[in-house]
Amino acid sequence: MAREFILALDQGTTGTTALVFDASGRIRGRGYAEITQHFPQPGWVEHDAVEIWESVRRTAAQAMADATIGRDSLAGIGITNQRETAVVWDRRTGEPVHRAIVWQCRRSAAICQQLRRGGHADKIRDRTGLVLDAYFSGTKLTWLLREHPHLRPRAEAGELAFGTIDSWLVWNLTEGRSHVTDYTNASRTLLFDISSKRWEDELLELLEVPRALLPEVRGSAEVVGEATGDLLGGVPVAGIAGDQQAALFGQGCLAPGTAKNTYGTGCFLLMNLGSERRRSHNGLLETLAVGADLGPSFALEGSVFIGGALVQWLRDSLGILTHAGESEAIARGTESSQGVYVVPAFVGLGAPHWDMEARGAILGLTRGAGRAEIVRASLEAIAFQSRDLLDAMERDSGTKLEALQVDGGATANSLLMQFQADLLGIPVDRPEIAETTAAGAAYLAGLAVGLYPSVESLSGLRRSETIFRPRISSQAAESLQAGWRDAVARVRTQR
Repeated sequence: MAREFILALDQGTTGTTALVFDASGRIRGRGYAEITQHFPQPGWVEHDAVEIWESVRRTAAQAMADATIGRDSLAGIGITNQRETAVVWDRRTGEPVHRAIVWQCRRSAAICQQLRRGGHADKIRDRTGLVLDAYFSGTKLTWLLREHPHLRPRAEAGELAFGTIDSWLVWNLTEGRSHVTDYTNASRTLLFDISSKRWEDELLELLEVPRALLPEVRGSAEVVGEATGDLLGGVPVAGIAGDQQAALFGQGCLAPGTAKNTYGTGCFLLMNLGSERRRSHNGLLETLAVGADLGPSFALEGSVFIGGALVQWLRDSLGILTHAGESEAIARGTESSQGVYVVPAFVGLGAPHWDMEARGAILGLTRGAGRAEIVRASLEAIAFQSRDLLDAMERDSGTKLEALQVDGGATANSLLMQFQADLLGIPVDRPEIAETTAAGAAYLAGLAVGLYPSVESLSGLRRSETIFRPRISSQAAESLQAGWRDAVARVRTQR
């Protein structure tokens, strides 16, 4: 039987999606499962890594059944993942030694402050391209080994393994035969030098992380192992990229100066820079992406911690939505947010502010403000945060973006996408396939196993569904954004 399909595993913060892609880039089958969020203390976020693996197995089976195919039809498996979430497990048993510490978790903020007081922030920024923040997995490891000191000698002896979610999934898919990650995920750890493209001993020593814990760093489009088991046995694991870099690749943003924004749990704006590393002076991150030659390229990234998760909060915590999909209809019940601003700093503020201690607020409330205004202001907050990122990115790159390619679940909200175009003053391009993160992983795996003959052959696979064009003046957009900046200033603790 011809192997003409790719299974893309997209393991995200709130759920796991499995998609079967064919050689023309079409989705032929899908599966989805939510995963449990654990909040043991305020500001702490955890996942059960075993539940994550079980969700991958379940959704993969769903997607293959939906596509009416078996493993003999799969040419390869591509993986994309929530990037900075840290897992440590026993190499012998494969059992996690602790719940996964999620990228949103702020428990290592004090460690970051300690390192900053020690004068290490600039060194870390120079080597890794990252700011010293609890967002990244390196200080999560520091916390784990400090708080559970019995793990340190086991880690130093090579009995334990660390990985971001991609490493955890490859380990399980291959029954422990492959302990690997790729350049894009490694560049999010605070332990990896993005210029020399290697784990950096000085950083490992600074963050007290034994080298024996670390996975081997491989390319994003190469076979790193072979799956085992009844469901996927014999299928090559052939593509790995962190979710935002996978989306950048899936959107075809391979040329320097091209950019995309993903609207998921958070919002992540990436611009490909090619072979030239460009330092950020406006609060953005420097990171690694996948280049046109399939090797690592440099990119600028702006990260918003709370994007689509804000709509979930309206549903789950405030109870003013029954389901996330009704947010657009409710928001259209008012012509504007009536001066209400929602600043979703639930776990601090990400780029370009990087204020770990800031907390959320609803501002500008009057007696006339109600459910519709709060829902609309929440959607607008997602767009305001993304405008902050784009402004910083254009200053850092010296490039004026002509259009923004978008993806992620929240792009289904046309009110949000139109408001985003209005704020930015440029077209916002929504593709036919919103799951460009999974598509990027599928394309990388397909290239590695020869299902797609070349990077150039991918250019026709992305198709636009709707292009939203600005409808308001630049002066009106600036006035709205100025109100947002004032609201953000009111919740900030670091100025």
